Amino acid sequence: MKKIFCVIIVVVCAMPTNAQTKTEKQVAEVVEQLRIAMLNADSATLHNLTLPSLSYGHSSGHIDNQESFVQKIVSGKSDFVTLEFANQTISISKNVAMVRHQLHAKTNDSGMPGEVHLGVLLIWQKLHGHWKLLARQAFKINKT
Repeated sequence: MKKIFCVIIVVVCAMPTNAQTKTEKQVAEVVEQLRIAMLNADSATLHNLTLPSLSYGHSSGHIDNQESFVQKIVSGKSDFVTLEFANQTISISKNVAMVRHQLHAKTNDSGMPGEVHLGVLLIWQKLHGHWKLLARQAFKINKT
């Protein structure tokens, strides 16, 4: 009996601790959909993934609502040439998900080439079986 208990302890300790739960995987999927929609300036998907009450905070301190966020992406005022989310973590509390990642991008905002490196906090809410972006706040970080 002692040997079986020891084997169980060894197996449990050897299991990877970074395995995502089913819910975390679902959230990671909608975050990826958001990334692709931002890259492709996909208005319909951006509207579908966000709530009308969206609070979208920029590292400059400016805050957009859903309409102004989508409009800036679709109009090219905020244009992503490349967009990468790195070092992502996901934390779930009931019907709320907190996602943190680094955003690294090459941009062409209003025709002006640039590069951006930000820390980002996303707050997602699950409504009627779907994860929707409720809030986003970005802050400046050093390029890594």
